[in-house]
Amino acid sequence: MSPFTGSAARTSDWEHLRVQLADGVATVTLARPDKLNALTFGAYADLRDLVAELSRERSARALVLAGEGRGFCSGGDVEEIIGATLAMDTAQLLDFNRMTGQVVRAIRECPFPVIAALHGVAAGAGAVLALAADFRVADPSARFAFLFTRVGLSGGDMGAAYLLPRVVGLGHATRLLMLGEPVRAPEAERIGLISELTEEGHADEAAARLARRLADGPALAHAQTKTLLTAELDMPLAAAIELDASTQALLMNGEDYAEFHEAFTHKRPPKWRGR
Repeated sequence: MSPFTGSAARTSDWEHLRVQLADGVATVTLARPDKLNALTFGAYADLRDLVAELSRERSARALVLAGEGRGFCSGGDVEEIIGATLAMDTAQLLDFNRMTGQVVRAIRECPFPVIAALHGVAAGAGAVLALAADFRVADPSARFAFLFTRVGLSGGDMGAAYLLPRVVGLGHATRLLMLGEPVRAPEAERIGLISELTEEGHADEAAARLARRLADGPALAHAQTKTLLTAELDMPLAAAIELDASTQALLMNGEDYAEFHEAFTHKRPPKWRGR
């Protein structure tokens, strides 16, 4: 995402999210614990806009997405969203579905790693938000459920049919998206849906440690690695190798690459500048 912005001021208060930014780590918490952090129209839009703002500002070098209370996110709010969508015409429904997809695109295309800290339920849109993250750190209480067919909709919502087969393979993705059955933490780890399984109640802590490690590392190298991982999913090998070569040539001309050599020569840790 481009760092160039217009005259709009930075958003200082997010109505639907709790946001903390400290020393390069953004922690974004879904904070409707009484509703299992069910998403509203405003929560979707805030997530989309927040990730875009952080991307333009280059203020975050890692982001943790967490949920307050008993679970991560139970998906779209049944009363506030499903009820409202029943009264929408096709054009309005298309606008809504495109907007929810823009949240996933923002997470996949932002120039910093995103870590989902998971406990309890991650269902429907909540499961897709976790899926869109670069890392999923979960405790044993975590369970995923891609519930879209259970409400009469396609399992391919918000990019799920694109992302999930690339994470767990086509066979597992077909089962999860078609049947909508819950997948608990042990199986999720076995099929590759979880990056790290922690002890009970320690997912947030482990996610914060990982975010700190990433934020202290070479930010530009992380950003380009994330870009290549996404871009090369649909590329032939020759095009992917050429993109790798071009990216490495640019990074080899950067300050961090020279800093590594300087640090190695003088037997000290590198001081990454993200340039």
